[in-house]
Amino acid sequence: MKLAKWILGAAAILGLSATTLQAQETGDPGPAYVQQSLAGKKVVLIPLALGFDLAQGWNHYIGREVRGFGGVWETRDPNWDTAAGAQAITDLISSADKPAVLIVHTPDLTSYSKLFKRAQDAGIFVIQIDNRSNFASDAFVGSNWETLGELEAKAAVEGCGEGSSKKIGLIQGDQVNSSSLDQYAGIAKVLKDHPDFEIVGAPDSNWDVTTARTVATTLLQQHPEVCAVIDFWDNTAAGTAAAIRDAGLQGKVKLVTTGGGEELDCKALEDGTFHAVVMTDVVGQSRDVSALIKFFLQSGLTAGQAKSWIYTLETATTKADLKPGTCWSLKDVQAAEAASK
Repeated sequence: MKLAKWILGAAAILGLSATTLQAQETGDPGPAYVQQSLAGKKVVLIPLALGFDLAQGWNHYIGREVRGFGGVWETRDPNWDTAAGAQAITDLISSADKPAVLIVHTPDLTSYSKLFKRAQDAGIFVIQIDNRSNFASDAFVGSNWETLGELEAKAAVEGCGEGSSKKIGLIQGDQVNSSSLDQYAGIAKVLKDHPDFEIVGAPDSNWDVTTARTVATTLLQQHPEVCAVIDFWDNTAAGTAAAIRDAGLQGKVKLVTTGGGEELDCKALEDGTFHAVVMTDVVGQSRDVSALIKFFLQSGLTAGQAKSWIYTLETATTKADLKPGTCWSLKDVQAAEAASK
């Protein structure tokens, strides 16, 4: 019996060795080329700020991929200061240790545009994430914000229903950010097909939750009959939700918004705070960015030679659509980051 086991074990080892040898002899150039192209390459993320879910999600998921292929992952935190973000980009362009790839969450259409061109001229690939500027860099990864606005408007119209007041309020972001401007365009496009629906107010929150609560309170005081409010970001929608509760209108006013798909979005859908969320999918966007980084660094392309727009596939998610895995967990991300240090 022992001899039989020894023979079987030896055969398994020999079989494994033969298989391994055979795999080594296929001449696959991939692993060596990937190592040569990616190892040691620096990739830097500059978000609007690092202290919110989108940025922390990108930092974790993209950073894990970059470190996984042997690259160097860094972040710069402007902390909502556009001038600080511009300075960070400028410093990286002039650095002796330039990044190979720069990932930037742009604050508006114009502030970083010339810097993106300078970065490309310096040989740095530029990926814009979530918000676009008016400069088409090597790639944009994020929402088609006009389409996203259409999804929000359709969810609001459906949520209101035919027997409603058909009056909708908007809590916009600002008038300089592409995500805000394009969302509005998408909403307006859908409402043209529903002329019986009316936008009765569209104040700006300036992406601040307290401001959102204030302007939403005013909107509801002036138009308590609204059947839906579309807030342009789940972070500020927390303020809008508070205004709806304060007015005693929870359950009567359908709150529609967009967000990164963190578990707070699912909880707000579950408890009825949100009627619908168009999730911009941080995990999926991170995967798209990671794939672009690997492609750019192996492609033989030079920065500025090609352009790509990688739009996230999105739907308006309601409570009925929730299932395990619909949302990702910031707590889990933070725990993983802490464990890796």
